[in-house]
Amino acid sequence: MLKLETITKKFGDKVAVNQLDMIVKPGEIMGLIGQNGAGKTTTFRMILDFIKPDQGQITWQGVPITQDIKQKIGFLPEERGLYQKLTIEEQILYFAQLHGMKRAEAREDLVRWMDKLEIVGKITDKVQTLSKGNAQKVQFIATLIHRPDFLILDEPFSGLDPVNTSLLMTEIKNLKANGAAIIFSSHNMSGVELLSDQLTMLKKGKVVLQGDIYGIRDRFGRTQIYVESDVSDTDLAAISGVETIEKQGAGRMIHVSDAAVGHEIFTKVTQSGYVQAFVQAPPTLDEIFRKEVAENV
Repeated sequence: MLKLETITKKFGDKVAVNQLDMIVKPGEIMGLIGQNGAGKTTTFRMILDFIKPDQGQITWQGVPITQDIKQKIGFLPEERGLYQKLTIEEQILYFAQLHGMKRAEAREDLVRWMDKLEIVGKITDKVQTLSKGNAQKVQFIATLIHRPDFLILDEPFSGLDPVNTSLLMTEIKNLKANGAAIIFSSHNMSGVELLSDQLTMLKKGKVVLQGDIYGIRDRFGRTQIYVESDVSDTDLAAISGVETIEKQGAGRMIHVSDAAVGHEIFTKVTQSGYVQAFVQAPPTLDEIFRKEVAENV
């Protein structure tokens, strides 16, 4: 288990991370989100002991993170760091051996990962010949080739198309199922929502939201209603509590001031006995993120 207790880090007069508490358990994924400059990368660097916190404590399985513990961590940085003139094999085996893995075992795992992630090419191809997407997947392999107990993934889906994003998501879920503790950062809120068990949102280094991702969404109330119905906008807008009505696909998204308004809308759209679609839900994580960023200035 990774535990951060009242972590604070300043750079001069700027508070980069302010009194951060966070726990990531084995077999759990923590989504760490926030605007650029919110303190995410600084947090990762403190966990990895690249920089020291000014206050607080960071532990893994109850003890401070040592060099031996760092051998069991997989880190995918936002700034990719592959050696362009090396082959894929040379690159991955180098990283694997740095983490104490035997060369033959690492090579066998590399071949398996190349196939699983559908990387086009051979392990003897140079990194500089790879497409951006394939290079990204090779970097992902470098992060997990040594079978880490704990992974830090900083923008793992950056630059990937939907198919390759789905491939990586599947493997991240598999790593979680095998007991790895995972913390990842992404500006792709739908990806965070799909993967995360827990969520921490930072604003200027301070936690503004934290907890179970579905619990966080429910805190904001089921104030969105998607409807496919022949009832007119005029009739819907006349219902007290309806704030906005927006065209969305084959239907409309209705934003209401209170979840209870949904009952009246449901009665209205089903008065003829049939409605094509009616879904009442809390706001998406993307909408919550935008709201919190705007309000917590």
